[in-house]
Amino acid sequence: MQLESLELDPKVREYIRGLEARVQEIQNKYESSLNNINELQNQYLEIKEKYDLLVYKRFVRSAEELLADQSQPLLFAEQGTKAEISKETEMVEHTEVKSHKRNKKGRKGIALAIERRERIIDIPDSDKTCACGEKLIKIGEKTSEKLEITPPEIYVDRVVRPKWACRKCEGTEDEDKPTVRMMPAEPSIIPRSIVSPSLLSCIMIQKYEDHLPFYRQEKQFKRIGIVISRQDMCNWQQKAYGRLLPLFKLFKDTIKQGPVMQMDETTVQVMGEKGRADTGKSYMWLARGGPPGKTVVLYEYRQTRAANHAKEILEGYKGYLQTDGYSGYDSAVKDLPGVVHVGCFAHCRRHFFEAAKISDYAQTAKEGIAYIRKLYEIERKVRELQKKKMSEKKFIKKRRAKAGPVLMAFRQWLIKNSLEVPPSFLLGKAIHYSLSQWDKMVRYLGSQYLTPDTNAAENSIRPFVLGRKGWLFNKSPEGAESSCGMFSLIETAKQNGLVPLHYLKALFEKVPYANSAEDWEKLLPWNIKNP
Repeated sequence: MQLESLELDPKVREYIRGLEARVQEIQNKYESSLNNINELQNQYLEIKEKYDLLVYKRFVRSAEELLADQSQPLLFAEQGTKAEISKETEMVEHTEVKSHKRNKKGRKGIALAIERRERIIDIPDSDKTCACGEKLIKIGEKTSEKLEITPPEIYVDRVVRPKWACRKCEGTEDEDKPTVRMMPAEPSIIPRSIVSPSLLSCIMIQKYEDHLPFYRQEKQFKRIGIVISRQDMCNWQQKAYGRLLPLFKLFKDTIKQGPVMQMDETTVQVMGEKGRADTGKSYMWLARGGPPGKTVVLYEYRQTRAANHAKEILEGYKGYLQTDGYSGYDSAVKDLPGVVHVGCFAHCRRHFFEAAKISDYAQTAKEGIAYIRKLYEIERKVRELQKKKMSEKKFIKKRRAKAGPVLMAFRQWLIKNSLEVPPSFLLGKAIHYSLSQWDKMVRYLGSQYLTPDTNAAENSIRPFVLGRKGWLFNKSPEGAESSCGMFSLIETAKQNGLVPLHYLKALFEKVPYANSAEDWEKLLPWNIKNP
């Protein structure tokens, strides 16, 4: 019955209404408390995820091998096959045992390409006669191999240029020639210094490929009785960089001639920047591209991560630009109509791996990883078919036919889970990243020159990241720029199948003789002879 329909004393009626209001107030507070509890619980789970992820990154191996120990089969696994699992390659040999191969454990043999110097340890001639008087015959031998090493050979190349003059007329009878005749000094990349091409290339390789700072190299030289200060090495690097500027200009021109350019960036600490604290963060930008067979890896130093730096590097380029999800690249591409921006599935996968390692939604995250793994498996198989001289049009059609259904299913899965997983959780962030980058990520289907990821660029920037742990910072902006040049030379040499040490030595030998554009063209990694 309604309270108004009852014949009650007005005071009782007022009292009952007060009770109802109080009950409603308590009910509202209860519901508000429940909402606060849920909100606090979500905040706790978010903080716990962040903490667990930090602990995982600090103490656990970061390789993306999450599913290696799982018994659950991957989605889309083909009937009758097991999902391929990424493992470290064991150093094993295969030996045939009847109808199957068996892994033969143990130490691998020393490479046959290494020079052998044989020593024979034989019994004395007096022991080669038997007690019966018969001469012993050789029935075999037993061999063993040990690696020997000789420290690097260091010597002084003492160049002597004899002077010649006429004792009789003191040159007055031969006015067309100088009074004192002598061969001119050989041109050098750094004139009037003790540095040779072999020494300079060795120092640069030790710093930028072996990550050995100059002060450690200074100690190495001192141990063998040679005094070369770190300041000398810094000066040599700056002078060599300045001499090689025409070559770096060719690098910048060549990288824009290819169909695809990949870009990435990482932090670097540079001291002495005008108007900035020495503790501030600067950035090392990397671009990788060029025509097939002429791959260029170009490092560029900039003070910030602003989008206009990417635009400067891309100026004049037309083709595909493949990057991670950093919004600065989107801003740069807006003003470059000839550039098509492509995303990266490796960065998408990385977010799912982080969620799968420590999130409460780990099992769901593994489902997302399974979709991406299937895409990579399809890419691998189609690339194998491409080796049989498949046309570009047929390759693209084949890849679209295979990967299209998986991509469609993956996107539907992302949309479905985006409604169920809180966006602030690791898995929610992975899903949001994937959906926001989706249109760019699927563009790799449109060209045979594109891959699903930017791993090639990341592999090229990794040596810089490793070296940064050793030398920590650059002492000046000029030093940062010359470091970019050395990294560019070494990584470009690698990409073109050259041994960086040999390339740098040949380059430093030939640079003093380069006087024209044609001369510099010949010094590019794909043109240089006898590196």
